[in-house]
Amino acid sequence: METMASQPGAVAGSRDFGLPVYSESKAVPKKVPLTEVVHPDGRMSQYPPPSEWDKWVEWDGKAWPKKVAREYTLVPTACFNCESACGLLAYVDRETLEIRKFEGNPVHPGSRGRNCAKGPATINQVYDPERILYPLKRVGERGEGKWKRITWEQALEEIAEKMRASREKRRDGIMYHVGRPGEDGYTNRCIQAWGVDGHNSHTNICSSGARAGYMFWAGFDRPSPDHAHARVILLISSHLETGHYFNPHAQRIMEAKQKGAKLITFDPRLSNTASKSDEWLPTWPGSEQAVLLAIANHLIQSGKYNREFLRKWVNWEETLDFFRTNPFPERNLDLSGIPDRGEGPYPAKAFEVFEDLLRQLYSEFTFEKAAAESQVPVERIREAAEYIADCDGRLAAHTWRSASIGNLGGWQVARCLFFLNVLTGSVGTRGGTSGNSWNKFVPKPFDQPPAFEAWNELHLPHEWPMAFYEMSFLLPHFLEEGRGDIDVYFSRVYNPMWINPDGFMWLKALKDREKMKCHIALTPTWNESAWFADYVLPMGHAGERHDLMSQETHSGQWVAFRQPVGRVARERLGKPVTHTWEANPGEVWEENEFWIELSARMDPDGSMGIRKHFESPYRPGEIITIDEYYRWIFENSIPGLPEKAEAEGLTPLAYMRKYGVVEVVAENYEPYARSLKADAPQKDLHRRVSENGKNVGLDVDGSLVEGFGTPTRKLEFFSQTLRDWGWPEIEYVLPWTLKSHVHPSNIDRTKGEMLLLPNFRLPTLIHTRSANAKWLYELSHKHPIWIHPVDANRLGVRSGELV
Repeated sequence: METMASQPGAVAGSRDFGLPVYSESKAVPKKVPLTEVVHPDGRMSQYPPPSEWDKWVEWDGKAWPKKVAREYTLVPTACFNCESACGLLAYVDRETLEIRKFEGNPVHPGSRGRNCAKGPATINQVYDPERILYPLKRVGERGEGKWKRITWEQALEEIAEKMRASREKRRDGIMYHVGRPGEDGYTNRCIQAWGVDGHNSHTNICSSGARAGYMFWAGFDRPSPDHAHARVILLISSHLETGHYFNPHAQRIMEAKQKGAKLITFDPRLSNTASKSDEWLPTWPGSEQAVLLAIANHLIQSGKYNREFLRKWVNWEETLDFFRTNPFPERNLDLSGIPDRGEGPYPAKAFEVFEDLLRQLYSEFTFEKAAAESQVPVERIREAAEYIADCDGRLAAHTWRSASIGNLGGWQVARCLFFLNVLTGSVGTRGGTSGNSWNKFVPKPFDQPPAFEAWNELHLPHEWPMAFYEMSFLLPHFLEEGRGDIDVYFSRVYNPMWINPDGFMWLKALKDREKMKCHIALTPTWNESAWFADYVLPMGHAGERHDLMSQETHSGQWVAFRQPVGRVARERLGKPVTHTWEANPGEVWEENEFWIELSARMDPDGSMGIRKHFESPYRPGEIITIDEYYRWIFENSIPGLPEKAEAEGLTPLAYMRKYGVVEVVAENYEPYARSLKADAPQKDLHRRVSENGKNVGLDVDGSLVEGFGTPTRKLEFFSQTLRDWGWPEIEYVLPWTLKSHVHPSNIDRTKGEMLLLPNFRLPTLIHTRSANAKWLYELSHKHPIWIHPVDANRLGVRSGELV
């Protein structure tokens, strides 16, 4: 094929791809009972009933006053314009097979039929005139902008050959670099089957700080607040309007507010979240820890904490062991009451010594000290503390990015925040804060490749032993230093030149064919990084591919089935296809099928031990199809799904094709208190229960329970892990303040220094995924600077001016 023009639009327009055409139907819409969803706040929404989804006729609202009927098949899928995985319902024209619109899926337990602006805007992405429609291969130099169209077969064979050559030499030559996966475990299984340490992410510039704070406490890396049933909701930053998981959480936050819950928000900006709050604390950036610990100190000194919860579930025994050695003599703590436990457990009265230790440790964190550092009035902090003291075990608290990421000591923000959950006993309770894994369900696939010995120094170099997730933002620097090279580099939902702070270093790395030998960009649209790739392979948007997603949106568990709506519509109408790209615009494919075909070609004869992990459980020796992959999961891995399907006379796969989601459990509270099943349990002095040399549970007052996913199986107020790895100071091993680089004492206002907060997030945009969504940019088409009037007057800046 001839070399295409240097303009990417010319490539994307290489097939007739214009506005969709919809047929007119002679049918008249039936009067059928609509599905009514009565929301907890009393409002009611109506939707076409699932029984009518195969063939749905409705009047075209845009044709009014004419009566023009449109005939659709409604196909459920899941949104991918953030990580919430809200339910979508695609209206597919039964004759032209074009998508008319995306609306909410009323049976989705997380989103409950509602969507934010990003969900319906999926239609813009599907019919984006500048999207990439065919596989492309670079000709000329990287960045020169010359491409030729190739077949999927050619792309698969050439890339598989490079991967096979790399794998035969080493286990660290293939790298899959993903921003946000939008699926649960599928690609990780493929990478493990290849036998390489090849997964990289962008989490270390996204949310790793907060994740670390939660992990050190409880063994999970994200919170799952039960907003709907909370008595008090505490948010760090503008979570109500912008954060994870915006649409499902915002619904439930407002429902709780309408039932009388108090909303407390830490946000330097007068955001919409702040405006809805009962207590808005515009904390100076970096002072959040001090305010949180002042609230904790109030609970401790006043005795308004859940004493019994701490006694049962916190590692107070290990804490006393640590403090018996007087590790911080400069603090003049009275440790004389710590008893000598000898060879046995601490006596019951020793818990009172721990309580006294808490009072001594946190007495310095007064409201006055917090007010001085945060520049928030004392009374406002005190009022927030009183609300929390009165939460009755129903404190729903959340931080994700905000103060916890990109800030020195930011991980302690999450640790100090969760300290309030621990003190109030609001851990895993109704209206409290759970761990993400308690409200998320990831079903197991038909095959799990075995573990292997491999380590990729380009992901997690040994000099950062406590790095939480890969040091991905340093990848071009590692390559520049000569730490290694990459044979095959996949980028997906990731535009590193744009998202990372040093784009020119990424530009240099992406252009270097010695250090990054082959770059494959898996992307629906052009971006800066894809322009320097060797292959640009078009992958589908939401509604154009298969995925499973489950997110911790509330106190239950659910699994959503993202599916290519055009393919499903064709199957319903008796027009099945072999591969998803046959039903998508142009030859847009999907990652799931692509990985299967690529992996099979990487090991065509099975000699590398890869192929067997992609062979059908139903047709031995044959490569698995996408239907078989999900059929096995739905038949074997999701509790209750086969029974629900059977009740409707459907197979589990047909059930999920029909509804697009299944609820696993409606509520899941306090899983740490579940009875432990162990054949030969052994207990130690710290109440830990082990079996076959592995800690599996906890002895709580004579009952064996599962406990938490930490080394002690308890909530770890004191972190032995951080101490053992070389951070024994108090500001690391306990919930404490770590002085931020933007602490007030580091900002010289007399010299005109001020803080730039560039991390404000909009509810309408999401990284690079929303770049070509016209409706979203009609809503958010400016990039305003929010500046305090005092600073604006000092600088002579007025509203509406360009700066």
